[in-house]
Amino acid sequence: MQQQKIKISQAVIWISSLFLGILSSVPQLASHAFNWEEAVVNSAITAAFSVIMWYLNIYMLNRNSGKRRQNISYSRLMIVLAFGMIVMLGLAWIQQLILSHINFGPTMLMIEVRGILINLVCYMFLTLLQNNYAGQQVQLELEKVKSDNLGAQFELLKQQINPHFLFNSLNTLKSMAETNDSETVDFIMKLSDFYRFTLESRKLDLITVQEEMNIINSYIFLQKARFGEGITLTQKLNENVLKTLIPPFTLQLLVENCIKHNIVSQSKPLHIKIYDTDNKIVIENPIQKKMTVEDSLGIGLDNVKLRYQHLLEQEIEINSDEKTFQIKLPLIHEYNHY
Repeated sequence: MQQQKIKISQAVIWISSLFLGILSSVPQLASHAFNWEEAVVNSAITAAFSVIMWYLNIYMLNRNSGKRRQNISYSRLMIVLAFGMIVMLGLAWIQQLILSHINFGPTMLMIEVRGILINLVCYMFLTLLQNNYAGQQVQLELEKVKSDNLGAQFELLKQQINPHFLFNSLNTLKSMAETNDSETVDFIMKLSDFYRFTLESRKLDLITVQEEMNIINSYIFLQKARFGEGITLTQKLNENVLKTLIPPFTLQLLVENCIKHNIVSQSKPLHIKIYDTDNKIVIENPIQKKMTVEDSLGIGLDNVKLRYQHLLEQEIEINSDEKTFQIKLPLIHEYNHY
Protein backbone atom coordinates (compact mmCIF):
# COMPACT_ATOMS: atom_id res chain seq x y z
CA MET A 1 0.00 0.00 0.00
CA GLN A 2 1.43 3.40 -1.02
CA GLN A 3 1.54 6.28 1.38
CA GLN A 4 -1.48 8.53 1.00
CA LYS A 5 -0.81 11.94 -0.56
CA ILE A 6 -1.35 15.00 1.59
CA LYS A 7 -4.46 16.97 0.73
CA ILE A 8 -5.10 20.37 2.28
CA SER A 9 -8.30 22.31 1.78
CA GLN A 10 -7.91 25.39 -0.43
CA ALA A 11 -9.84 27.34 2.17
CA VAL A 12 -7.29 26.38 4.85
CA ILE A 13 -4.38 27.48 2.65
CA TRP A 14 -5.83 30.85 1.69
CA ILE A 15 -7.46 31.75 5.01
CA SER A 16 -4.32 30.85 6.99
CA SER A 17 -2.18 32.85 4.56
CA LEU A 18 -4.43 35.91 4.88
CA PHE A 19 -4.34 35.53 8.66
CA LEU A 20 -0.52 35.45 8.64
CA GLY A 21 -0.49 38.50 6.38
CA ILE A 22 -2.70 40.44 8.77
CA LEU A 23 -0.73 39.19 11.76
CA SER A 24 2.51 40.46 10.23
CA SER A 25 1.09 44.00 10.20
CA VAL A 26 0.03 44.01 13.86
CA PRO A 27 3.28 45.70 15.00
CA GLN A 28 2.65 48.47 12.47
CA LEU A 29 -0.90 48.93 13.70
CA ALA A 30 0.46 49.48 17.21
CA SER A 31 3.02 51.97 15.98
CA HIS A 32 2.45 55.72 16.30
CA ALA A 33 3.80 56.20 12.77
CA PHE A 34 1.25 53.88 11.16
CA ASN A 35 1.19 53.89 7.37
CA TRP A 36 -1.72 51.97 5.87
CA GLU A 37 0.06 51.60 2.49
CA GLU A 38 3.05 49.92 4.13
CA ALA A 39 0.74 47.69 6.18
CA VAL A 40 -1.22 46.55 3.11
CA VAL A 41 1.92 45.83 1.06
CA ASN A 42 3.55 44.04 3.99
CA SER A 43 0.44 41.92 4.55
CA ALA A 44 0.15 41.10 0.84
CA ILE A 45 3.83 40.08 0.59
CA THR A 46 3.54 37.84 3.67
CA ALA A 47 0.25 36.27 2.51
CA ALA A 48 1.66 35.64 -0.99
CA PHE A 49 4.78 34.03 0.46
CA SER A 50 2.66 31.86 2.76
CA VAL A 51 0.53 30.61 -0.16
CA ILE A 52 3.62 29.79 -2.22
CA MET A 53 5.19 27.90 0.71
CA TRP A 54 2.01 25.93 1.32
CA TYR A 55 1.98 24.64 -2.27
CA LEU A 56 5.76 24.11 -2.39
CA ASN A 57 5.81 22.04 0.81
CA ILE A 58 2.79 20.00 -0.28
CA TYR A 59 4.48 19.30 -3.62
CA MET A 60 7.80 18.33 -2.02
CA LEU A 61 6.18 16.01 0.54
CA ASN A 62 3.92 14.36 -2.05
CA ARG A 63 6.71 13.90 -4.61
CA ASN A 64 7.97 10.77 -2.85
CA SER A 65 4.62 9.66 -1.45
CA GLY A 66 5.25 6.11 -2.70
CA LYS A 67 7.98 5.81 -0.07
CA ARG A 68 6.58 5.56 3.42
CA ARG A 69 8.51 7.69 5.88
CA GLN A 70 7.69 8.69 9.43
CA ASN A 71 10.61 11.02 10.11
CA ILE A 72 11.82 14.47 9.06
CA SER A 73 13.87 14.66 5.86
CA TYR A 74 16.50 17.29 6.63
CA SER A 75 17.77 17.41 3.05
CA ARG A 76 14.25 18.17 1.83
CA LEU A 77 13.87 20.76 4.60
CA MET A 78 17.06 22.51 3.48
CA ILE A 79 15.84 22.58 -0.13
CA VAL A 80 12.50 24.07 0.94
CA LEU A 81 14.18 26.69 3.15
CA ALA A 82 16.64 27.67 0.42
CA PHE A 83 13.87 28.00 -2.15
CA GLY A 84 11.79 29.96 0.36
CA MET A 85 14.61 32.43 0.93
CA ILE A 86 14.91 32.99 -2.83
CA VAL A 87 11.14 33.51 -3.13
CA MET A 88 11.13 35.90 -0.18
CA LEU A 89 14.08 37.79 -1.68
CA GLY A 90 12.04 38.25 -4.87
CA LEU A 91 8.98 39.39 -2.93
CA ALA A 92 11.11 41.77 -0.86
CA TRP A 93 12.46 43.26 -4.08
CA ILE A 94 8.85 43.80 -5.26
CA GLN A 95 8.09 45.44 -1.92
CA GLN A 96 11.09 47.71 -2.36
CA LEU A 97 9.83 48.75 -5.79
CA ILE A 98 6.43 49.67 -4.33
CA LEU A 99 7.76 51.26 -1.13
CA SER A 100 11.02 52.77 -2.37
CA HIS A 101 11.33 55.07 0.64
CA ILE A 102 11.94 52.16 3.03
CA ASN A 103 15.54 51.19 3.91
CA PHE A 104 15.96 47.88 2.08
CA GLY A 105 18.69 46.41 4.38
CA PRO A 106 16.88 46.10 7.74
CA THR A 107 13.58 45.39 5.97
CA MET A 108 15.18 42.57 4.00
CA LEU A 109 16.58 40.94 7.15
CA MET A 110 13.21 41.13 8.91
CA ILE A 111 11.36 39.70 5.91
CA GLU A 112 13.81 36.80 5.47
CA VAL A 113 13.54 35.84 9.17
CA ARG A 114 9.76 36.00 8.90
CA GLY A 115 9.90 33.84 5.75
CA ILE A 116 12.06 31.19 7.42
CA LEU A 117 9.64 30.99 10.36
CA ILE A 118 6.59 30.70 8.08
CA ASN A 119 8.38 28.08 5.99
CA LEU A 120 9.31 26.05 9.06
CA VAL A 121 5.75 26.18 10.40
CA CYS A 122 4.31 24.98 7.06
CA TYR A 123 6.90 22.21 6.72
CA MET A 124 6.56 20.91 10.28
CA PHE A 125 2.76 21.02 10.15
CA LEU A 126 2.64 19.10 6.86
CA THR A 127 5.29 16.61 8.03
CA LEU A 128 3.29 15.88 11.18
CA LEU A 129 0.18 15.48 9.05
CA GLN A 130 2.00 13.11 6.69
CA ASN A 131 3.30 11.08 9.65
CA ASN A 132 -0.24 10.88 10.96
CA TYR A 133 -1.42 9.61 7.56
CA ALA A 134 1.39 7.03 7.56
CA GLY A 135 0.48 5.90 11.09
CA GLN A 136 -3.17 5.53 10.12
CA GLN A 137 -2.21 3.48 7.06
CA VAL A 138 0.00 1.19 9.15
CA GLN A 139 -2.89 0.74 11.59
CA LEU A 140 -5.29 0.01 8.72
CA GLU A 141 -2.90 -2.56 7.28
CA LEU A 142 -2.53 -4.21 10.71
CA GLU A 143 -6.32 -4.30 11.09
CA LYS A 144 -6.63 -5.76 7.59
CA VAL A 145 -4.05 -8.46 8.37
CA LYS A 146 -5.82 -9.18 11.64
CA SER A 147 -9.17 -9.34 9.86
CA ASP A 148 -7.74 -11.62 7.17
CA ASN A 149 -6.30 -13.90 9.85
CA LEU A 150 -9.61 -14.10 11.66
CA GLY A 151 -11.37 -14.76 8.35
CA ALA A 152 -8.90 -17.52 7.52
CA GLN A 153 -9.38 -19.05 10.95
CA PHE A 154 -13.15 -18.95 10.53
CA GLU A 155 -12.83 -20.71 7.18
CA LEU A 156 -10.55 -23.30 8.76
CA LEU A 157 -13.06 -23.87 11.52
CA LYS A 158 -15.83 -24.32 8.98
CA GLN A 159 -13.74 -26.88 7.12
CA GLN A 160 -12.40 -28.70 10.14
CA ILE A 161 -14.73 -31.70 9.78
CA ASN A 162 -13.11 -33.89 7.18
CA PRO A 163 -15.75 -35.25 4.79
CA HIS A 164 -13.74 -38.50 4.73
CA PHE A 165 -14.42 -38.87 8.44
CA LEU A 166 -18.18 -38.53 7.87
CA PHE A 167 -18.01 -40.94 4.95
CA ASN A 168 -16.08 -43.51 7.01
CA SER A 169 -18.42 -43.07 9.97
CA LEU A 170 -21.50 -43.68 7.82
CA ASN A 171 -19.87 -46.77 6.30
CA THR A 172 -19.08 -48.04 9.80
CA LEU A 173 -22.66 -47.35 10.89
CA LYS A 174 -23.96 -49.23 7.85
CA SER A 175 -21.82 -52.26 8.70
CA MET A 176 -22.90 -52.16 12.35
CA ALA A 177 -26.58 -51.97 11.38
CA GLU A 178 -26.21 -54.89 8.94
CA THR A 179 -24.58 -57.05 11.62
CA ASN A 180 -27.01 -55.93 14.36
CA ASP A 181 -24.08 -54.68 16.43
CA SER A 182 -25.17 -53.96 20.01
CA GLU A 183 -23.27 -50.66 20.00
CA THR A 184 -25.11 -49.23 16.98
CA VAL A 185 -27.30 -46.94 19.09
CA ASP A 186 -24.29 -45.74 21.10
CA PHE A 187 -22.44 -45.07 17.85
CA ILE A 188 -25.32 -42.95 16.54
CA MET A 189 -25.47 -41.00 19.80
CA LYS A 190 -21.72 -40.35 19.81
CA LEU A 191 -21.80 -39.30 16.16
CA SER A 192 -24.67 -36.93 16.99
CA ASP A 193 -22.78 -35.56 20.00
CA PHE A 194 -19.68 -35.02 17.90
CA TYR A 195 -21.49 -32.94 15.30
CA ARG A 196 -23.42 -31.06 17.97
CA PHE A 197 -20.10 -30.14 19.58
CA THR A 198 -18.91 -29.02 16.16
CA LEU A 199 -21.83 -26.67 15.59
CA GLU A 200 -21.68 -25.22 19.09
CA SER A 201 -17.92 -24.66 19.16
CA ARG A 202 -17.81 -22.85 15.82
CA LYS A 203 -19.16 -19.77 17.58
CA LEU A 204 -16.31 -19.75 20.11
CA ASP A 205 -12.63 -18.83 19.94
CA LEU A 206 -11.77 -20.89 23.02
CA ILE A 207 -13.36 -23.64 25.09
CA THR A 208 -12.20 -25.43 28.23
CA VAL A 209 -9.88 -28.41 27.91
CA GLN A 210 -12.58 -30.47 29.62
CA GLU A 211 -15.02 -29.63 26.82
CA GLU A 212 -12.35 -30.48 24.28
CA MET A 213 -11.81 -33.86 25.96
CA ASN A 214 -15.55 -34.53 25.64
CA ILE A 215 -15.14 -34.02 21.90
CA ILE A 216 -12.09 -36.31 21.89
CA ASN A 217 -13.92 -39.06 23.78
CA SER A 218 -16.76 -39.04 21.24
CA TYR A 219 -14.27 -38.99 18.38
CA ILE A 220 -12.23 -41.93 19.76
CA PHE A 221 -15.41 -43.94 20.38
CA LEU A 222 -16.33 -43.47 16.71
CA GLN A 223 -12.84 -44.45 15.59
CA LYS A 224 -12.83 -47.53 17.81
CA ALA A 225 -15.98 -48.69 16.04
CA ARG A 226 -13.90 -48.62 12.86
CA PHE A 227 -10.47 -49.79 14.10
CA GLY A 228 -11.40 -51.74 17.24
CA GLU A 229 -8.38 -52.23 19.49
CA GLY A 230 -6.17 -50.85 16.72
CA ILE A 231 -6.35 -47.45 18.41
CA THR A 232 -6.06 -46.51 22.07
CA LEU A 233 -6.02 -43.19 23.88
CA THR A 234 -4.53 -42.54 27.30
CA GLN A 235 -5.45 -39.24 28.93
CA LYS A 236 -3.63 -37.96 32.02
CA LEU A 237 -4.57 -34.33 32.54
CA ASN A 238 -5.00 -32.99 36.06
CA GLU A 239 -8.07 -31.04 37.15
CA ASN A 240 -6.36 -27.64 36.90
CA VAL A 241 -5.35 -28.28 33.31
CA LEU A 242 -8.86 -29.39 32.40
CA LYS A 243 -10.10 -25.95 33.51
CA THR A 244 -7.72 -24.07 31.19
CA LEU A 245 -8.68 -22.99 27.67
CA ILE A 246 -7.93 -24.28 24.19
CA PRO A 247 -9.08 -23.45 20.64
CA PRO A 248 -11.98 -25.81 19.83
CA PHE A 249 -11.14 -29.06 18.03
CA THR A 250 -7.39 -28.57 18.55
CA LEU A 251 -6.81 -32.00 20.12
CA GLN A 252 -9.34 -33.65 17.80
CA LEU A 253 -7.48 -32.36 14.75
CA LEU A 254 -4.17 -33.56 16.15
CA VAL A 255 -5.58 -37.01 16.91
CA GLU A 256 -7.04 -37.10 13.41
CA ASN A 257 -3.59 -36.17 12.12
CA CYS A 258 -2.09 -39.14 14.01
CA ILE A 259 -4.56 -41.53 12.42
CA LYS A 260 -4.09 -40.03 8.98
CA HIS A 261 -0.28 -40.40 8.93
CA ASN A 262 0.23 -43.63 10.88
CA ILE A 263 -0.64 -47.31 10.53
CA VAL A 264 -3.69 -48.20 12.65
CA SER A 265 -4.44 -51.93 12.84
CA GLN A 266 -5.08 -54.78 15.26
CA SER A 267 -1.59 -56.12 14.62
CA LYS A 268 0.07 -52.71 15.02
CA PRO A 269 -2.09 -50.59 17.33
CA LEU A 270 -1.65 -46.84 17.48
CA HIS A 271 -1.26 -45.68 21.10
CA ILE A 272 -1.99 -41.96 21.56
CA LYS A 273 -1.18 -40.22 24.83
CA ILE A 274 -2.45 -36.87 26.10
CA TYR A 275 -0.87 -35.53 29.28
CA ASP A 276 0.48 -32.31 30.81
CA THR A 277 4.02 -31.32 31.72
CA ASP A 278 5.88 -28.03 32.25
CA ASN A 279 2.71 -25.96 31.86
CA LYS A 280 1.94 -27.54 28.49
CA ILE A 281 -0.49 -30.09 27.09
CA VAL A 282 1.36 -32.86 25.28
CA ILE A 283 -0.10 -35.12 22.62
CA GLU A 284 2.20 -37.97 21.70
CA ASN A 285 2.12 -40.99 19.42
CA PRO A 286 4.59 -43.59 18.13
CA ILE A 287 5.77 -43.06 14.55
CA GLN A 288 4.53 -45.91 12.34
CA LYS A 289 4.20 -44.23 8.98
CA LYS A 290 1.82 -45.39 6.30
CA MET A 291 3.15 -46.11 2.84
CA THR A 292 0.46 -43.78 1.44
CA VAL A 293 -1.15 -40.95 3.38
CA GLU A 294 -4.90 -40.27 3.22
CA ASP A 295 -6.10 -37.24 1.29
CA SER A 296 -6.23 -34.12 3.42
CA LEU A 297 -7.89 -30.73 3.37
CA GLY A 298 -4.85 -29.30 5.15
CA ILE A 299 -6.81 -28.82 8.38
CA GLY A 300 -4.67 -30.70 10.90
CA LEU A 301 -1.38 -29.41 12.22
CA ASP A 302 -1.42 -26.26 10.08
CA ASN A 303 -4.84 -25.35 11.48
CA VAL A 304 -3.53 -25.61 15.04
CA LYS A 305 -0.38 -23.63 14.24
CA LEU A 306 -2.34 -20.79 12.66
CA ARG A 307 -4.84 -20.51 15.47
CA TYR A 308 -2.17 -20.40 18.19
CA GLN A 309 0.00 -18.01 16.19
CA HIS A 310 -2.63 -15.55 14.99
CA LEU A 311 -5.47 -15.81 17.47
CA LEU A 312 -3.40 -16.20 20.63
CA GLU A 313 0.09 -15.05 19.52
CA GLN A 314 1.65 -18.20 20.94
CA GLU A 315 3.68 -20.92 19.29
CA ILE A 316 3.26 -24.67 19.61
CA GLU A 317 6.26 -26.93 20.06
CA ILE A 318 6.81 -29.90 17.73
CA ASN A 319 9.30 -32.67 18.57
CA SER A 320 9.97 -35.68 16.41
CA ASP A 321 12.56 -38.44 16.33
CA GLU A 322 12.59 -41.83 14.64
CA LYS A 323 10.27 -43.33 17.26
CA THR A 324 7.93 -40.68 18.67
CA PHE A 325 6.05 -37.66 17.39
CA GLN A 326 5.15 -35.11 20.04
CA ILE A 327 3.31 -31.78 20.07
CA LYS A 328 3.26 -29.45 23.06
CA LEU A 329 0.49 -26.87 23.40
CA PRO A 330 0.92 -23.93 25.81
CA LEU A 331 -1.72 -23.69 28.49
CA ILE A 332 -4.14 -20.78 28.12
CA HIS A 333 -5.43 -19.56 31.46
CA GLU A 334 -7.35 -16.55 30.17
CA TYR A 335 -8.27 -14.95 26.86
CA ASN A 336 -6.16 -11.82 26.34
CA HIS A 337 -6.46 -11.45 22.58
CA TYR A 338 -7.05 -7.83 21.44
